[in-house]
Amino acid sequence: MSFSDSETSSHGGEYKNFKQISRDRLLHEMLRTSDSGDSRSSWKVLIMDKVTVKVMSSTCKMADITDQGVSLVEDLFRRRQPLPTMDAIYYIQPSKENVVMFLSDMSGREPLYRKYGQDLILHKISAYVYFSHPIPKDLVARIKNDTSVIPRIGALGEMNFEYFPIDSQGFVTDHERALGELFGESAQNSRRAEASLNVMASRISTVFASLKEFPFVRYRASKGQDGSTATNFRELVAGKLATAVWNNITTYKSSIPNYPQKETCELLILDRSVDQIAPVIHEWTYDAMCHDLLDMDGNKYVHEVPSKTGGSPEKKEVLLEDQDPVWLELRHTHIADASERLHDRFTNFVSKNKAAQMEQRDGSELSTRDLQKMVQALPQYNEQKERLSIHVEIAGELNKIIRDMGLRELGQLEQDLVFGDAGTKEVIHYLRSKQDTSSENKLRLMMIYASVYPEKFEGDKAAKLMQLAKLSPDDMKAVKNMRMLEGSEKRKPSGSFSLKFDSQKKGNAARKDRTGEEETWQLFRFYPVIEELVDKMCKGDLSKDDYLCMNTSQTAPRGVNGSSARNVPPKATTESTNPRSVRSRRTPNWARSRTSDDGYSSDSNLRSFSTDFKNMGQRIFVFIIGGATRSELRVCHKLTAKLRREVVLGTTSLDDPPQYITVIILHPVVFGEKLKLLSEKEIAVDPGLGI
Repeated sequence: MSFSDSETSSHGGEYKNFKQISRDRLLHEMLRTSDSGDSRSSWKVLIMDKVTVKVMSSTCKMADITDQGVSLVEDLFRRRQPLPTMDAIYYIQPSKENVVMFLSDMSGREPLYRKYGQDLILHKISAYVYFSHPIPKDLVARIKNDTSVIPRIGALGEMNFEYFPIDSQGFVTDHERALGELFGESAQNSRRAEASLNVMASRISTVFASLKEFPFVRYRASKGQDGSTATNFRELVAGKLATAVWNNITTYKSSIPNYPQKETCELLILDRSVDQIAPVIHEWTYDAMCHDLLDMDGNKYVHEVPSKTGGSPEKKEVLLEDQDPVWLELRHTHIADASERLHDRFTNFVSKNKAAQMEQRDGSELSTRDLQKMVQALPQYNEQKERLSIHVEIAGELNKIIRDMGLRELGQLEQDLVFGDAGTKEVIHYLRSKQDTSSENKLRLMMIYASVYPEKFEGDKAAKLMQLAKLSPDDMKAVKNMRMLEGSEKRKPSGSFSLKFDSQKKGNAARKDRTGEEETWQLFRFYPVIEELVDKMCKGDLSKDDYLCMNTSQTAPRGVNGSSARNVPPKATTESTNPRSVRSRRTPNWARSRTSDDGYSSDSNLRSFSTDFKNMGQRIFVFIIGGATRSELRVCHKLTAKLRREVVLGTTSLDDPPQYITVIILHPVVFGEKLKLLSEKEIAVDPGLGI
């Protein structure tokens, strides 16, 4: 029996991105190492619990698992039939309940899984057990004390893999309720909040264990108005999480074979208060608009296709994911750019594809040669045509929603507010002239307005704004609760995360225009705060006082067990990449740059960020407590290409605006509301994840 972690390191050799390493670790280091080499019984059964099932499904496809010799996937807590000819791989959390269930499976004269050869001679090895995070010593002792089980264990190890990849450069810890649990009124002295932070820290730490990375751990410090260290729980959340992650990492450093002893990457821990605008502003990229405006279930898009029997149209699900090259190209582009590219691609496809040309003929008789060419091109033609057609349909639906909802004017006002080019007068004019605007869009506008002009919501001013916008008290409650995210109401913003960058501009401003970047598309000025923070951290310019580092022992924030240091890693060299593409005259006027005379400037800013991972620098990880946005995930791809350092976004959950501000009625206990729940006294317990 062995009790060890894999010795494979992510350093050296061919560079793989975050998700590739994650996938390889599960498939090769866990499933392949369980192969005993006996060809007489190469198939295995994989047993998981509810959390590890979700980890596996977010990292691999079923075909990937079966390729590694797994013929059956089972739930640890469901009734299972004995499979006496198969070895079993357990990938489970190291909880008491799971260990008891495992021992029950494997102990006694008739274990569920054991291995026989063709001659029916019993082979002792029958179970390979891998835990998703470090197992407590008392549970190890419990396993070792069961003498009937020990001979049947081929491996007993810690995979240290309990995070959920959502993108090639993103992961979540699956804490949908983090905003309410950690920043609500009930968070102070709450066991639930402390427990949530501990699980969160454990899952974040397994990212670094899996990648064999040792990070500089930095976090956003919180201070009161007088400069004293904060004591409010919600102001200490980032520091508490950083401390817990650091404690786990130092344990890995001494317990995992070949774990780096010097820092190999950087981790910056933030909370949602760092940027209150990003979760609610209308983002104009293809990806963000799909998830904001369409009724999607995760990455599933449902559309109607003609019935094969001639009846009513049938519904068909399509996954918008990395395996779709069209999606990969378009997801980070402006919706107008995406529409234009799709038009060009489809036109070019039809002009070159023989089968498409035949289909477009006017009904004249086809020659034998024409038919042969059509048949030869048909399989590939159908697949490509279907893929392009789906995206053309989606883009068309998005553009229709933009027109019907009047989002162009609303989007312009949102961005003008953020950059200090609009104020109270413009907001009032909009609310009076656009009374048919949906309540959700007016609420989002008011939340942006409150972030830029918090003083306008003091006293009875908020009530007057509510009446003008015709919003309910519950909606306005969400606006007021945004201030709770900043911790103390008297907190004085400092450093680069201030909501006011330039007080000399017209009114207030939550962002400053970026210099050195050509504005190609209108309504694409907005950028999330983390873009500036990561850029500064890469250059070594991030404030040492506002963003503390755990790696050198100096002073610890009050209320946090552990040390912190004001230490900044060395500057990294940067290299800007700036591919260009040509825009055509079909671009809608509203989407063109205001800084271009004719609106036909080249596309230097918006592109699908294609990154060559050769000669990459150290990774940068950013973790946001309380949910992240698709604009923040997009920025990580952009900065990876720009800085030549892979930027990985971690968060408690990836939220779209409808999720962030409204309740999911069918699943109120699991998802609940985000901002509206911040002031609730009690928050229901998450019943757990489903398989």
